[in-house]
Formats: sequence, C-alpha cells, structure tokens
Amino acid sequence: MEFFNKVGKVALGSRLRLMTAIITDDAAKIYESYGMNFLPKWFPVFYTLMEEKEMTITEIANEIGHSQPSVSKIVQEMIAAGLVEESLKSNDKRRNIVDLSVKGNEFSKELKLQLKDVEAAVDGLITESSHNLWAALEEWEFLLEQKSLFKRVNEQKKKRESQNVKIIPFEPQYLDAFKALNIEWISTYFEMEEADYKALDNPQEYILDKGGKIFVALYQNEPVGVCALIKMKDSDYDFEMAKMAVSPKAQGKNIGFLLGQAIINSAKEEGAHKIYLESNTILKPAINLYHKLGFQKVFGLATPYKRCNIQMELNI
Repeated sequence: MEFFNKVGKVALGSRLRLMTAIITDDAAKIYESYGMNFLPKWFPVFYTLMEEKEMTITEIANEIGHSQPSVSKIVQEMIAAGLVEESLKSNDKRRNIVDLSVKGNEFSKELKLQLKDVEAAVDGLITESSHNLWAALEEWEFLLEQKSLFKRVNEQKKKRESQNVKIIPFEPQYLDAFKALNIEWISTYFEMEEADYKALDNPQEYILDKGGKIFVALYQNEPVGVCALIKMKDSDYDFEMAKMAVSPKAQGKNIGFLLGQAIINSAKEEGAHKIYLESNTILKPAINLYHKLGFQKVFGLATPYKRCNIQMELNI
C-alpha cells in the first residue's frame, strides 16, 4: 500500500483493479473450498439464469451490463462445463435461448448455501469497517453515471488552464487576429458573407465607434479568442453578442465562456437589459455555451446572414 499512499487519489483505477484481483483470487479459492468447479467470471450469468430461467444472450447482457460477445463466450464455457444448455424450444437460430442444465440446477442448490456464507462474511466486513464500501460503491456509481470521471477531469483541466487566460479590451494590434480567427471558423462551416466583411474589415467604424466593445482572449500572451458586443438600433435589444471565435488549438480552455462573461458584464455596465445573438444549430458546442451563459431561443427577427437558423436572447 506504500505506493498508493505516495501517489494518492490519482491511482484510483489501479487501486480498484488491485482490490478486484484480490477479491477475485479469494472467490476462486472459496468455490474450490466448497468443492465447486466454477470460475468467478461466470457468476453474473449463472446467477441471472438461476433467477430468471430461460433467457437469450441479449437479455442476459442487458440484465448484467456486459457486452453480448462477453456473455456469449461465458455461456459457451459453461455449456462445456455442463452447467448450461441451449434450449431446443426455439426455431429461430438467431435467438440463442439458454437455460441451466440438470447439473446446473443441482449446482445452484449448493451455490445458494455458499452465497449465504459469503453475504454473512461481507456483512461482517461492513460491521468491522469505519466506512460502508458497498453503500459507497452505490453512491459512486450513481455520481459517475450523472457525470463521468472523464468529464470531471476535463472540467478541472479547463478550470486550471483558464487561469492562464486573460480577457482584455480590443487594441489595434489585435485587428489581424480579430479578422483571422473569425474567418477561420466561418470558412470551416459556412462561407463568408457581406456582413462579415463589413464588421471584420472595419471593426473601429462598424463596432467600436457605434458604442460597441470587442474583447480579446490571450493565452500565454497570444490572441486565441475574440468576441464583440455590437450596439443595436432596436426597441427590444440593447446589444448583440457577435463575432465570437476561438482558435481550434486553444479550445477546451473555457475561453468561449470567459469571453461570453466579459461581454455580459460589459453590457451590464452599459445599463443594458437585453442581449441578442444569432447562430446555427450545427454549432452544438456554441449553442451549449450560449445556454450555459443564460441565453434562450427566440423567433422571427430579420437577419443579414444566410447561415443563421437560430436566434437567442439574454435578459440581464
């Protein structure tokens, strides 16, 4: 255990595998001590057949959460051991219906006695321990089903890397980056339109001089993201959030969210009540981001962009 004490929680998988190996080794010894010629890996399939009787390979796989090929292989091994047999009642060869054999049914009687001893032993472990591992496993399984460890680690990665991101007001030196970053993403999914060139070629005149703002995201002092807050002449909306673009090489660092927050905070400072945006539903990460920022779908506004098929608003 010295290794795990030294490495800590990052070795969670390795530690669980070690415990699994220890318990599996003990399980093999337990079966042997009861005079049973039985492999631990057979147990979920055998127990399911013991409780449910005739079942297809697919039904067993769904019941125990294993893959069909895995269940099929285990069934074939148990057929070879004489514990399971294929049913002759089905004329459909694609439906591999299996059931316990006579030997399997006799074996199940012995197994039920062994299971009582195993359950009592596990209960004894729970009583002796400070923490109920069985209850903890249930809780962890539920929590990981809600959000996987992979997603949780990615969130921490984003959080850490976003600390190195600086959101700053636009300066003339970032004109090329503002244009290049937007052209890069627009050209990847759509085609540049007249309204794009108007804003990207003349951001000072089209955005800044009209009371708008542009923010730039710097990562390691390199401009990797941009977003604009454009003043609108509309009775319902004060500003439009537009021209958000993040370099592909900098994605996954929470930059879009940080830019969106900067835009919203700036609009609040200007006394705005509503922000508007346009997008396209094929940009799923972007749509998810807008929802995360609090935007909701609206309908029916005129747009200069052919690519726009969704409009959203945020009440500040």
